[in-house]
Amino acid sequence: MDQATKFWARAAAEGVEGRTFWALWPEVFEFRLVFNKGIAFGMLQDYGVWLAPIGVIIAVGAAWYSLKHPQESRATHVTMALLSAGAVGNLIDRVAYGEVTDMLWVRAIHFPVFNVADMCITFAGAMLALSAISELFHKGQPAEEEAGEAPICHNGE
Repeated sequence: MDQATKFWARAAAEGVEGRTFWALWPEVFEFRLVFNKGIAFGMLQDYGVWLAPIGVIIAVGAAWYSLKHPQESRATHVTMALLSAGAVGNLIDRVAYGEVTDMLWVRAIHFPVFNVADMCITFAGAMLALSAISELFHKGQPAEEEAGEAPICHNGE
């Protein structure tokens, strides 16, 4: 889906960077072609291609984790798949074009232009963070409470 939307964006904007080619909700949400030679949110411009190996490490690491931990929840496997897919989507662009194609622009808040791979990575990151926070809150609770069982009271209640 990521590569299909990037192909569509490059064609629809006729390869002209900065061209808004579809104002889905004018002044609020628009499709605008932008080429990013850096990393997330346009940081480290011209260094993105040098960071491509990180994309490989993330994709391989996420796939490896899922394969080595089949007992994990479905949510964990979906998170790993999204993380891997997003990393590979942007890696393809970095290798093929030396830059990442972005096209989704929340103009109303001047949010940096992004793509489907970025959404996958962001969602996966949020899921990982929520999982870590959840583990912190559940850490220290007795095992029977974590399993959903009522604690045993010894005072007759």
